Amino acid sequence: MATLRQQLDALIDELSPVMEKAFREAIEDIKSEIVLREVVERLERRDIEGAIAALHIDPAAFRPLSEAIRTAFNAGGLLVAKNMPRLADPMGGRVVFRWDVQNQRAEQIIREASSTMITHVTEDTKQMARERIEAGYAKGQGPNTIALDIAGRVNKVTGRREGGLLGMTSQLARTVENARTALLSGDVEGMKHYLTLTRRDKRFDRQVAKAIREGKPLPADAVAKITGRLADRYVQLRAQTIARTETQASVHAAKHEAYQQGLDRAGRDAALVTRRWRSVGDGRVRHTHQALSGDELAGMDLPFQSPSGALLRFPGDTSLGAGAAEIIGCRCHVEYNFDFAEEYARSRGR
Repeated sequence: MATLRQQLDALIDELSPVMEKAFREAIEDIKSEIVLREVVERLERRDIEGAIAALHIDPAAFRPLSEAIRTAFNAGGLLVAKNMPRLADPMGGRVVFRWDVQNQRAEQIIREASSTMITHVTEDTKQMARERIEAGYAKGQGPNTIALDIAGRVNKVTGRREGGLLGMTSQLARTVENARTALLSGDVEGMKHYLTLTRRDKRFDRQVAKAIREGKPLPADAVAKITGRLADRYVQLRAQTIARTETQASVHAAKHEAYQQGLDRAGRDAALVTRRWRSVGDGRVRHTHQALSGDELAGMDLPFQSPSGALLRFPGDTSLGAGAAEIIGCRCHVEYNFDFAEEYARSRGR
């Protein structure tokens, strides 16, 4: 029979695509509502904030992510409750425990997780657009070019916008723009760098290699296709990263809350719980979590302290200020152990 850790990992694998789909649909919804003329008019007036407002990057567009968080949180809690060790009250009587996703504390966890993520994604998307506009002005690019690079170009067959930088981080957007600049200018070193990008569409490699040999730029229509595909794949990468990170964080938050609910139901003190950090143990584990692996704490509230100084009660916990370097792609777990039997024996001996 699979261990709880294995079951939770399988649940994360199952639910991550749900959140990924929610993110990508949110970006598609934002793109579909863009009226390019409105963006261009504001860019012509060099009204950067007005142009960003015309992109309609609103928190409401990302609301489906809230439902994905709730789904992951509830599923995680149900699974942990199903695998909960036998609970007993202080007199040794059996306690029946059922997961309660509508518990006031659980609802607060969901609200805070949703609000934090949606605010981050919304502001990060706006910042990416802001940086692209400023870079476009610095390069002397026209408003129409800047707007199309951000929003993407309409596919005449599907009627949908493709490519475009919306949905990716500023860093990924800069990578796309550097590739675009190199391919349009014939910069050999820049084109060689493009061929090292793992998310590029390799079907264009022969065309780019030919341009490198000849020391010539690629035609604008070819560059649009190449960078459009790269942009789409980077949006997919961002969606996958967000989905995996947030699903894992939601499941682990639910695990922590389920054990807390179990304690509450049994009328037990959290001092009876010990928590031990466990990494996967392979070469992909970040060094700070390698150092944490095996650390044990008593109670439910005391956080683990990473060598970086970050504080986490469980993997994916950002409530105490842990940043992306400690969260993204984390595959660690925390083991929870109840020492009810020993406590009961002590109480009987008094």
